Amino acid sequence: KLKSERLKIDLITNVSHDLKTPLTSIISYVDLLAQEKNLPEHVNDYIAILAQKSERLKNLIQDLFDLSKASSATIAMELEQIDLVRLINQTLADMEEQINESGLTFRVNIPDEPVFIWADGKKLYRVWENLIANTLKYSLTGSRVFIDLTSDGKECLSTIKNTANYEMTFTEEEIMQRFVRGDEARSTEGSGLGLSIAQTFTEICGGSFAITIDGDLFKVELCFPIYHE
Repeated sequence: KLKSERLKIDLITNVSHDLKTPLTSIISYVDLLAQEKNLPEHVNDYIAILAQKSERLKNLIQDLFDLSKASSATIAMELEQIDLVRLINQTLADMEEQINESGLTFRVNIPDEPVFIWADGKKLYRVWENLIANTLKYSLTGSRVFIDLTSDGKECLSTIKNTANYEMTFTEEEIMQRFVRGDEARSTEGSGLGLSIAQTFTEICGGSFAITIDGDLFKVELCFPIYHE
């Protein structure tokens, strides 16, 4: 079983790497086309669709590459003291436009003072980016999203919870499987890797990752030990 998993990871890594070069060329030529003047309107529409779809493919390939490397413990780590309060606030600020366009109300309850943990800031940013993106895709229109962060001096617990816009007929274990999406109708775009990447990156940063499903409520909890110098 371990050998099979190893071969699977190697295959994903190699395919992801091999797809990057031609895709980079495609994106470059699409960018050049977008700079052309006096093109018919329908051609500009085609170029915009090409740009959007190639960007989505680029993100999917990067997801595959990152997940395979993290799963094989070959991903580069830059561990340092991270202020989780600042990181969450930064992620929310960077995604402000998408949040405002979503029609969702975000209720954020986190401390004013820093909460320090020992982690890779880029990986943890990706975790929160994926979790927030997940709520933007799958939350009931007009509902609220709650983000909380608490600390007891030894550990800190951060949670994000939302009300789903579809019936969740899966278990916590099933939704964590790679390429699995709760939205069976696939009414939104996605790879089904977002939560798996969030879990993997959380765990390689020394934290724990848990999902709770209660009716239409979907909750993710991240727990990290507090870092003391």
